[in-house]
Amino acid sequence: MDKKDLFSIGQVSKLFHVSISILRYYDKIGLVQPEYTDPETGYRYYSTRQFECLNTIRYLRVLDMPLDQIALFLKNRNVDCMQELLKQQKEEVIRRQQELKVIQKKIENRLHQIKDALSSKLGVITVVKTSPRRLASLRTCLAPKNYLDLEVFIRELEQQEENSVTFLGKVGVGISAASLMEGKFWPYEMVFILLDEEDSFRGETILLPEENCVMIRFQGGHGEAPEYYGKLMEYIRENGYKISGFSREITMIDDGLTSDVSQFVTEIQIPVDLGKGSEGEMPG
Repeated sequence: MDKKDLFSIGQVSKLFHVSISILRYYDKIGLVQPEYTDPETGYRYYSTRQFECLNTIRYLRVLDMPLDQIALFLKNRNVDCMQELLKQQKEEVIRRQQELKVIQKKIENRLHQIKDALSSKLGVITVVKTSPRRLASLRTCLAPKNYLDLEVFIRELEQQEENSVTFLGKVGVGISAASLMEGKFWPYEMVFILLDEEDSFRGETILLPEENCVMIRFQGGHGEAPEYYGKLMEYIRENGYKISGFSREITMIDDGLTSDVSQFVTEIQIPVDLGKGSEGEMPG
């Protein structure tokens, strides 16, 4: 065959800014097959007849259209088909934009939390007013040594969610008000996930109201927490406060982020009534 009017696969690769391996893949799946393949060398040669298909593919790939949809269009090329493909791709782009906004917000939240943790005054007890929070919880008895010991319970909670969601830095453990009053700071009685505003969790959730909390942050993880629960309880008694709910303990920085234990930061919050009040219950 006279190959003077044909283009080698290398030439086509340069003309369309697409790799040779991609062109070979297009040939393999029947998307764009070369005009001629040398039976002795296996070299592929293209004519201008394939250029139109390659231009169409390049245009649709810029729109991030999947190859299977492109192949469908190439087999049934007409205006109606192209319009439908573009409408479908527009809807997909809008959906992905919404997903990216959620991811962006989660990244911003996480960066803020890390910055907040690194600027902590460790070992200092304060009273803070927390904003309303939403959480998903699981009643259980656990004695975690590190964040990995919580993974099974987190996966159980996530089974209620349609999509796989990463809750970086939002996993916590708690102790009931009754146990706190009795000085029982180990093991924990619940694990929870603090949900971000943008999280659409399908399972049952609990809305925590705006509340006053006695709070302390310390260097270390869950294993060191009982000592600080003792300090918080002493502070609560000295000030005549009443515990109004279960504790919320979160490792803000742990071995999920760094192997440097000197950077570990854990926060414990115990909700209280600053005047007279009743003891709160853990969520069921």
